[in-house]
Amino acid sequence: MSAPTGPQEPEVLVHTEGRAGFLTLNRPRAINALTHAMVRRIDDALTEWEHDPAVTTVVLRGAGERGLCAGGDIRAIHDDARAGGGTATVAFWRDEYRLNARIARCPKPYVAFMDGIVMGGGVGVSGHGSVRIVTERSRIAMPETGIGFVPDVGGTYLLSRAPGELGTHLALTGAQAGAADALLTGLADHFVPSQTLPALADDLVRLPADEAVARHARPAPPGDLADRRGWIDACYAAGTVEEIVERLTDSGVPEAKETATVLLTRSPTALKATLAALRRARALDSLEATLNMEFRLSCAALSSPDLVEGIRAQVVDKDRDPRWSPPTLAGVTERATERWFAPQPTGELGLAAPER
Repeated sequence: MSAPTGPQEPEVLVHTEGRAGFLTLNRPRAINALTHAMVRRIDDALTEWEHDPAVTTVVLRGAGERGLCAGGDIRAIHDDARAGGGTATVAFWRDEYRLNARIARCPKPYVAFMDGIVMGGGVGVSGHGSVRIVTERSRIAMPETGIGFVPDVGGTYLLSRAPGELGTHLALTGAQAGAADALLTGLADHFVPSQTLPALADDLVRLPADEAVARHARPAPPGDLADRRGWIDACYAAGTVEEIVERLTDSGVPEAKETATVLLTRSPTALKATLAALRRARALDSLEATLNMEFRLSCAALSSPDLVEGIRAQVVDKDRDPRWSPPTLAGVTERATERWFAPQPTGELGLAAPER
């Protein structure tokens, strides 16, 4: 017989100290990947703290050494799509996106420690905060096109507002942004060396958030995107994914040509839906409107073959050889892409931006 196990630790550690409320994502073995229960726990804590005058700052952290949050639990999404018709996943997204909007409207400083890996849903619980901290260890990405999905959790809102076409590059390729690149693209606000995060947390207990952060913020080490801005802006300004790939290939820039090769490994359907979503997101006037659009896209992806196949290839079987359907960009028609933006049988998200 195996020895009895002790009580399982909560997936989100919640406590207050001084003037701060701390949320610690606590699934370190899974790089703190989000579950539905975690989303609900964070939401409950925010409800409690919004009405607690003793809590003047919210702090989000991740347990373990690998990162804040690797995203949603995509293996669970894969299993639900195959066995449960996606019902549980839709319910998860509905609550997750509402939480993303709530974080953006948090009436108190919401300080996110975006240390280590921050991807997908991890960006959703941090990137909409009012004080976003990156470190030399930060690796921020929306890698959804690699699993036949689209950037969600408000990702198209954030990336569509990056300078030039930098956000388009990050969204289509899923490339990781380090600290300087996150600051450049508007995904983060301040650089703090990772070794001083504990001292920053201590100061947030006793000082206003802006004062505490100012004591520890430093210039970030150089990034990559600033030097690549020329060819990125020129190539990604094209009207279609096919034209983007062609411009990258013909640019004469080795890095651009390599990027074209990367794009051709991604889901063609997801690439076209993502580009269309980014262009539409630029014209939307609120995060809530963008999340409403993304909810339609996510539900459409759930009923398409590429999402299950992409997760299978990357996470379940790990053969890294997804068989996309259709397999080429030419096979994805404009009409097929347009259907992703139509109301889905799962219903609408129905978020409304607060009145100004």
